Amino acid sequence: MAVWVEADLCNGCKLCLRSCPYDAIELIDGKAKILERCTSCGACLEVCKVEAIKTDLKPREIPDFRQWQGVWVFAEQRQGRLVPVVLELLGKAQDLASELGQETAAILLGHQMAESAETLLGYGAQKVYLVDSPELATYRTLPYTSVIEQLIKKYKPSIFLMGATHIGRDLAPRVSRRVGAGLTADCTELTIDAEEKILLQTRPAFGGNVMATIANRFSRPQMATVRPGIMESKEKHTQGQIIEEKVELRPEEFGTEVLEVVKEERKRVDLSQAKVIVAGGRGVGHRGGFGHLEELARLLGGEVAGTRVAVEEGWIPPDRQVGQTGQSVRPELYVACGISGAIQHRAGMMNSRYIIAINKDERAPIFQVADWGIVGDLHEIVPELIQRLREGG
Repeated sequence: MAVWVEADLCNGCKLCLRSCPYDAIELIDGKAKILERCTSCGACLEVCKVEAIKTDLKPREIPDFRQWQGVWVFAEQRQGRLVPVVLELLGKAQDLASELGQETAAILLGHQMAESAETLLGYGAQKVYLVDSPELATYRTLPYTSVIEQLIKKYKPSIFLMGATHIGRDLAPRVSRRVGAGLTADCTELTIDAEEKILLQTRPAFGGNVMATIANRFSRPQMATVRPGIMESKEKHTQGQIIEEKVELRPEEFGTEVLEVVKEERKRVDLSQAKVIVAGGRGVGHRGGFGHLEELARLLGGEVAGTRVAVEEGWIPPDRQVGQTGQSVRPELYVACGISGAIQHRAGMMNSRYIIAINKDERAPIFQVADWGIVGDLHEIVPELIQRLREGG
């Protein structure tokens, strides 16, 4: 099973060299040669106009997935309360299910969760698969994995979405391994391909320098985790069903016993719920520079945030970082002060309704996504804004 070049046919056009994502082709004496690091991905076969590149690999057949139907959301709960990302995912699930002509459903695991099940119906779930057991009240990896595996194999959903929370990031890869499906983590966008009717999953790649779109054609369900704050919840009261499921829970599957749940006393800032955010980047220059940003945020009734640089320099605490390695937000107003707009940061704030950018560099990438841009020194502009707000102007 290999890929090779028929030297007599090769004209040395170099198209295959440029197409190879693994740099596994080189030109020797004007002829292309396949190197050992070739993965047989087939990219070179598609671009060779003289058909000099040959392979004995057979195209992989796409299985018949017509029996796999429905868009599912894992309804994560902590201490009996649904986490906000669940309702956000249900909002997106409604859109995806509508395009596919399928149902939206949620899986809820816990104890005495009837009220939460009704809430899920109020946010667009047409079915809620409820597994109620005292042993599921607190999250534990193995029993949760086992229950979800049983439900997936029983009902065969086409798409399964989870929040990219601490629990979701622990649970999703285990479930995907159990059911033999692929998984795309930390997605920022989910759409349906109009022709193939499959899920297109977009996420940052190569350190956030590019946005990769991934499709799963060969296994089901199509699984993805989505960071909180990316999607938008939509209330939609439906005449749905709550289906109580009885599943087998074997003691040997638990692995651990929860003796006590201890909550951290330090209050973490949840920027995903803020309506207004004033954020600072490298251009702020020092910790004292955030004083004006904090005052502007206070006057606007919002929160202050920053980029990774601001966190690394110690200007703001880590829980106020926005971006690929921080929080994802979607406020009504996002004021970016001294932020160049690298893709890693934009990935966390692109869904803001309105964006105002203040930067001395008129070529800064942040202006490409801003609704309003101010070219100038933030240390002059922000104090002026504060003064105007105080005066009520």
